[in-house]
Amino acid sequence: MFVTGAASGIGRATALLFARRGYRVAAVDVDAAGLEVLAAEQPGIITGVLDVTDAPGWERALKGFCTDGTLDLLVNNAGLLASGPFETTALERHRQMVDVNVTGTITGCHSAFEYLRRTPGAQVVNLCSASALYGQPELATYSATKFAVRGLTEALDLEWAPHGVRVIALWPLFVETAMTRDLNVGAARRLGIRLTADDVARDLYDLTRPGRRPSGVHHAVGWQAKAFAALAQVTPTRLNRLVNRWVTGS
Repeated sequence: MFVTGAASGIGRATALLFARRGYRVAAVDVDAAGLEVLAAEQPGIITGVLDVTDAPGWERALKGFCTDGTLDLLVNNAGLLASGPFETTALERHRQMVDVNVTGTITGCHSAFEYLRRTPGAQVVNLCSASALYGQPELATYSATKFAVRGLTEALDLEWAPHGVRVIALWPLFVETAMTRDLNVGAARRLGIRLTADDVARDLYDLTRPGRRPSGVHHAVGWQAKAFAALAQVTPTRLNRLVNRWVTGS
């Protein structure tokens, strides 16, 4: 497996869990120091510095890791989050979120396709978010990037099905990681942060473990995300908007 954003949070928990379950794991990130700590904790994990927006970097990393030309599992986890009023958040920060969360995921999928296509039962997991159910105040651009990941995942799961490649999206709500440590938005205050990185990693493993091919493209993590996802499927848009206003305090 090849997992991005692996120096901390969900990516780190995922790399550790899969390595301990016998997978050969490549863990990449821009945080070289964090990768050193990961490699020391779990010998055998192959680490490397990679900016997910760098296509030549992806090419080098995949070529070095996928020595037999195949890849069973790609996890596009790397992401950035900035919260607060849209207009007071620096434009550069908005652009960084789009670059990493969207361009990084697109680049990863595009770069890995040939390796995935040659692998029976290959899978891609894109980290989405419950913020892709309805646009989130104070998380506007982050939410928009996850809508993009949602659409990309749906399209590629259809497009790559003839190649035998399954593409799914994982949908946690707020997860206790460095990304949410200073998060102060209405939804987080009202709902709390109830998931850990290990919770998400366990669900990811369960969904992709050998012999299991559950149906569906989107998979919510945790009872809160599952409840909101189920509600969004059966309620009118106007009601979804009202629920969202209540949750976010907007």
